[in-house]
Amino acid sequence: MLKKNIRKKIIKIRSQKYKKGLIISLKKINKILLSHKKKKIIIGGYYPSNYEIDCLKILKILQNKGHKISLPVIKNKSQMDFYEYNNNDPLMVNKFGILEPKPNNLVFPDIIFVPMVAFDKSKSRLGYGGGYYDRYIDKINKKKKCLTLGLAFSFQEVNKVPIDKFDKKLDIILTELNILL
Repeated sequence: MLKKNIRKKIIKIRSQKYKKGLIISLKKINKILLSHKKKKIIIGGYYPSNYEIDCLKILKILQNKGHKISLPVIKNKSQMDFYEYNNNDPLMVNKFGILEPKPNNLVFPDIIFVPMVAFDKSKSRLGYGGGYYDRYIDKINKKKKCLTLGLAFSFQEVNKVPIDKFDKKLDIILTELNILL
């Protein structure tokens, strides 16, 4: 199946299922964070759109536990960076209609929560086609090792995600039902 066909199918299902209130367990995320070597870490989240898994409550809880939270800011030429974000900070709307923080304090996350349209058992991810996360994962892994944690609903799993040489596999994919390691 072509990437665009998978995107269309999964986004339609996600918009229908999301309304039923499926959520990711904070206990599963805590288990992953506890396995990280640092006690206080920088977490790269995202502002959910288009019925993506909402990680904002999780980020707030993690920030209250002393972790530094960041959100992506879209740059020119299909690039993005992560900037520190606090729950009360004002957000701006980017060119895709997604909220992002003011680009004041650049950070390099230890863990990135990655949204997705679809995934497969090999931890390949299908996004919206812009390549922002693939480019960022490539860039940050040249600076330091960053754990990529994909957040999705279990129904977003497909048999095989079509990939090309630029696509990056994730380290872990977390759904409301299981954890792919």
